[in-house]
Amino acid sequence: VQLQASGGGLVQAGGSLRLSCAVSGNINGIRARRWYRQAPGKEREWVAAFTGSSTINYADSVKGRFTMSRDIAKKMLYLQMNNLEPEDTAVYYCNINTVYGDYWGQGTQVTVSS
Repeated sequence: VQLQASGGGLVQAGGSLRLSCAVSGNINGIRARRWYRQAPGKEREWVAAFTGSSTINYADSVKGRFTMSRDIAKKMLYLQMNNLEPEDTAVYYCNINTVYGDYWGQGTQVTVSS
């Protein structure tokens, strides 16, 4: 099983980016699909989570600006990020949490300039 995150880059404040996460292989016992981020010098934090069939939750810091979605047939996760702020600068990771443990992507860098 591999998770491959992509779509990061450098953007000005107020801009948008769309992150993608390609999932290869079959994963059993999925409990949640999440995006995390880790800013320099800070701990990794949860950003958005898909739990169950359609429930999506967002961290307060991104609510109203970020939208998580998925394409089941293509085994893809997405994170649409709008109205980006310098505080959103971080490495973003996709994660699949299962009853057996966690799978992580390698991370994609998002840098927002002021």
